[in-house]
Amino acid sequence: MKKLFDAANRYIETSDWKTIAVLKFCLISLGMMIGMAVDKRDRKPVFLGALGVFAASYIPLMVRFCRVYTGK
Repeated sequence: MKKLFDAANRYIETSDWKTIAVLKFCLISLGMMIGMAVDKRDRKPVFLGALGVFAASYIPLMVRFCRVYTGK
């Protein structure tokens, strides 16, 4: 697993914001396809789980971005 994380770190270091944006579009498309495959009766728990992961990841990312943007 360490080799995989090291490779991912090297990949990110050699990427610019456009590459990361394309990667995010790829991942969101995959998430949408998986979401469409979920049975209608199971969608609410899947949605709530996804919402939790989104909040837990988006908020720290935006806090960090705002700090970089403002120079603080």
